[in-house]
Amino acid sequence: MESSSHQELFRLAHAVLQPGFVGTTAPDWVRRRISEGLRSVVLFGRNIVDGEQVAALTAALRAENPELVIAIDEEAGDVTRLEAWSGATRPGNLALGAVDDTDLTERVARDIGRELHAAGISLNYAPSADVNSNPLNPVIGVRSFGARTDVVARHTAAWIRGLQSAGVAACVKHFPGHGDTAVDSHHGLPEISASAEEIARTALPPFVAAMEAGVRAVMSAHLLAPAYDGELPATLSRRVLTDLLRGELGFTGLVVTDGIEMGAVSGRYGIDGATVKALAAGADAVCVGGESAEEATTDQLAGALVRAVREGTLAEERLAEAAGRVAEFASWSARRFLSVAPDGTRSDIGLVAARQAIRIHRRPGAPEVVLPVVGDAHVVEFSPVMSLAVDGRTPWGLAEPLCRLRPATTSVRLTEAEAGPAGEVLDREVLRPAQGRTLIIVVRDAARHRWMSDAVARLLSARPDAVVVEMGVPVGGAGGAADLVTHGATKVAGIAAAEAVTGSLTAAEPLSR
Repeated sequence: MESSSHQELFRLAHAVLQPGFVGTTAPDWVRRRISEGLRSVVLFGRNIVDGEQVAALTAALRAENPELVIAIDEEAGDVTRLEAWSGATRPGNLALGAVDDTDLTERVARDIGRELHAAGISLNYAPSADVNSNPLNPVIGVRSFGARTDVVARHTAAWIRGLQSAGVAACVKHFPGHGDTAVDSHHGLPEISASAEEIARTALPPFVAAMEAGVRAVMSAHLLAPAYDGELPATLSRRVLTDLLRGELGFTGLVVTDGIEMGAVSGRYGIDGATVKALAAGADAVCVGGESAEEATTDQLAGALVRAVREGTLAEERLAEAAGRVAEFASWSARRFLSVAPDGTRSDIGLVAARQAIRIHRRPGAPEVVLPVVGDAHVVEFSPVMSLAVDGRTPWGLAEPLCRLRPATTSVRLTEAEAGPAGEVLDREVLRPAQGRTLIIVVRDAARHRWMSDAVARLLSARPDAVVVEMGVPVGGAGGAADLVTHGATKVAGIAAAEAVTGSLTAAEPLSR
C-alpha cells in the first residue's frame, strides 16, 4: 500500500475516534474535527439537559456531516444518560430478565429507541450481554439480564430488535463477557479464569444471539481472558478481537472499544499505547471521553495513531481498514436512522415492567400483616459508592415515592462513612425514629458491601419485624419479616416498590414467584 500523506493519516486517525466533550452545545473544536475526518461523537449525562436541548445539539453536530455517528451509553435502568438528572423511567436488564417476557423487553427497548431517535442519537452502546455468573460482580450486576445464559441470550436479542426497530443502532457489550469478574475495569484489570470451552458455553451465546438479531456493532471488554490470551486484555488482543470474534464467530461489523481511558488498559499501557494496541488487535473505533473529554485528548490520540503508522507499530492498512468500517457503519446507521419517522411518544411501559419485576418473600413465621404497611413507616436507605458506569447523581430509592403515597413517612439516607461503625448513628437515625412505625430498610447490592450487610443485621436484631427492600442484585434472603426485591434502583423501581409496600401495586400476580 502506498504511504499516505500526513494529512490523510490524520484524517484516518480522526475517523476511528469516538470522543466525548464537555457542554450542552457543540464545541467549535468538535466541529473542526468533523471537517478533518471525525465520524463519531459520544454524549454523556453532562451533555444533556432535556430532549429539546439534545435534539438541537445533535442537529448542530450533524450539520457538519449528515452521516455523523452520535452515540450514547443509554442502557436504561441504573445506567442512564438521558435521565441522569431525573431518574430512569425504564427498568434495567435485571428487572427485564426477572420478568422473562421477551415481548416486554422488546417494547421497553423500542421505547428507549424512540426517545433516542427523537433526540437525534443514532448509536446506543447497549445492551449488556454479560451473563452475571458472579453475583458479587462490582461493575455489571443489575446491568445484566441475569445469571442464566439462555435468559441473557433471548433478552439480548429482543432488546436489539426493539431498539433497532426505532431506527437506532445497537452495540452489544462487553465481549467476550464481563459477567464472571470480580474487579471493576474502570480501576483495575479483571480476569476470567474459565476455559475456552466454558466461555463458549456460558458467555458467548448472547453475543451470537445478538448477531443473529442483526447487531452491527460489538463493544470489547477490558479484561484478561487467559483461555485466549494470557498477556493482553481482550480490547488489545488480536486473539480475542480478530481470531475469536471475527474468525470463529464470523462477525463482520464494527468493533468498538470500551472507554480507552479506563484503568484496566490505560493504567498498564497509557491511553496512547492502549489506543494503538486496540487498533492493531482489530478494533475499529476507540471510545474515549467519559473522563478525558478535552480537545487535547483527541489530538493526543490522533497523533499517537499517526506516529504508530510512521514507526511501523501499526500497519497503515489496518488503520485504513478500521476507518473504512467506521465509514460503512456510519452510512448504514444513517440510513437506518432516516428510515424511521421520528416519534418521541413516551409510554408507561417502563412502569409496567418495573411493577412486574417486583418480588416479595415473607419469612416463615413472620406476621402476615407486615405487608402491606398499614400505619406510618420510617425508611432508611443505605447508599453505596457506585461504579463509574453509574452516574452517582441519578435519583433512586423508595423514600420519595413512598412519601407521596404516605405523607407521614419519615426517612434517612446513610453512606458507609455515616453507618459504617453501625453504633450510635443507627440508634439515633434509624431505631429511635422508627419506634411505633414500620421500619423499612432499603439496600443496594447489600451482599457486596460488608458495612451495609452488617448494618442490616444490627437493625434486624433489634427490629425483626422490619421490611428489607433490595434494589440491587439479590443474593440469598435479607432476613426481614418480608424481603422485597426490585431488581434495580431506577425511579420506576422505587415507585413500584412504594406501591407494593402500601398494597396498591396493580401487577399483583408476579409477587409470589
